[in-house]
Amino acid sequence: MDTKHVDLIRRELLKLEKLLLTAEIRTSVKELSILLAEEFFEIGSSGNVWRIKDGIDSNGIGIVKMILSDFDIHPLSENIVLTTFKIFNEEKKQYSLRSSIWKYENFRWQMVFHQGTPIT
Repeated sequence: MDTKHVDLIRRELLKLEKLLLTAEIRTSVKELSILLAEEFFEIGSSGNVWRIKDGIDSNGIGIVKMILSDFDIHPLSENIVLTTFKIFNEEKKQYSLRSSIWKYENFRWQMVFHQGTPIT
């Protein structure tokens, strides 16, 4: 991948990661179903595993107050990218390291995996 292409992907995935922190997206089953792939699963900072096939609550996945920083991408193939970043949870006053795997399919990016690891 050339530098220009990588930069475009970086900006798009940063935008999508930030969208997933907004109340509008997190409380919309429709929007979450667009951004999260059918095979999506997460290992949360609590250590719990959640799979989209288990279903999205009618209220979505809950509202959070988090600040994203130190965002970077790591292309794994032409259509699969690992994102890494830091999150500050304003309510818990806690930082965590985050990673997501995104795939580009059917003319859009979808998240297939996410993990949060608390920083002590």
